[in-house]
Amino acid sequence: MQTTKVIDHIVNWLKDYAKNAKMNGFVVGVSGGIDSAVTSTLCAKTGMKVLVLEMPIHQDPSHVSRAQKHIASLKERFSNVSSERVDLTPVFESFKGALPEAEASANVDLSLANSRARLRMTTLYYFAGLHKLLVGGTGNKVEDFGVGFYTKYGDGGVDLSPIADLMKSEVYDLGKELNVIEDIMVAAPSDGLFGDSRSDEMQLGASYDELEWAMKMQNAGKTEADFEGREQEVYKTYMRLNTANSHKMIPIPVCEIPVHLKN
Repeated sequence: MQTTKVIDHIVNWLKDYAKNAKMNGFVVGVSGGIDSAVTSTLCAKTGMKVLVLEMPIHQDPSHVSRAQKHIASLKERFSNVSSERVDLTPVFESFKGALPEAEASANVDLSLANSRARLRMTTLYYFAGLHKLLVGGTGNKVEDFGVGFYTKYGDGGVDLSPIADLMKSEVYDLGKELNVIEDIMVAAPSDGLFGDSRSDEMQLGASYDELEWAMKMQNAGKTEADFEGREQEVYKTYMRLNTANSHKMIPIPVCEIPVHLKN
C-alpha cells in the first residue's frame, strides 16, 4: 500500500466532503484505540475544525490513559484540534436505574454494552449540531463489512467513514506513518464497552489478521470445506459472525406497498 498517498487521498476526501456539505469540520470520539486515533489524526490533517471527545463510562484505566495521551499529542501537533471530556457514567447509571429488573445474563450484558455506544453516539451528535461538525466514523473494513463488530446506531451511527475501506493491518500502517503514540500502536484492540480490558480477539474468537484472511477467502469464493485445522476454525468463526451481523451491513429493509393497494 502507498501509505502516504492513501493518507493524502483520505484527507482530501474529508476536506472536500465537509466543504461541499458546508460544515465546519469533524467531531470524533476517542477511545484509546488505533482506529479512533488514526481517524482523528486524518481529520486533524484537513486543517478544518476538529473536536475530539473522550466519553468514559466505567472505563478501564488503561483505555482512559491512552485516550488522554493521544488527545494531548494531537492538540500539541495540530492547532485546529480541541477536546472535551464528557463523563457519561452517571447518565449510564441513571439509564440502567430506569429499566425494569432483568435476570443477569449475557444478553443483558451485551444490551447494556450496546447502550453505552448509543449514549456516546448521542453525545457526538449533540456537539456536531452545536458546532456544525460531521461525525467521523472509526470503523475499519473488517469490522464494518466483514464481521459487523460494531453497535447498530452506536459507533455505527456516523456521517462519514474515512477508514472503512482499510483492513485493520492497513490502519496500523497509517498509524505508523501518522506518528500515532506508541501506547496505542502496541495495545491489544478492544471496544471498551464492558468496563474491563477484554480484547476484541477474546470477544471474536480470532485475531484481526486471521479475520482479514477469512474475509479475503470469502471474497475469493472459498468455503469451509477448502480448509482444515485452525484455518477451518477461523473461517467458520468469520462466517458465523458475518451471517449473524448481516443485518447491520445491509440497508434497512423497507416494506414496499403494491401500487394497487394504494389506489
